[in-house]
Amino acid sequence: MGWTEAETTDRLTEWERDDGWATIRLRESRAGRWVVRLDRLEQAPDGQTYRRDSAETREAALELVDEWQAAFDVPGT
Repeated sequence: MGWTEAETTDRLTEWERDDGWATIRLRESRAGRWVVRLDRLEQAPDGQTYRRDSAETREAALELVDEWQAAFDVPGT
């Protein structure tokens, strides 16, 4: 499976897992940090999950996005 960019603005980017059951959002906080949030729906076949973390730079946050996309992908679907 994979992830598709679903929304992009100046301060926010969101990816949706191809099965529609999970999203990852990257946004800039008011404090200037970058917040990464994973939300997998309760109804998802692989169960509900919510995670939130932050990074000093956009580049570091994008590395976290890549890690979470790999970790929370659904293989073979």
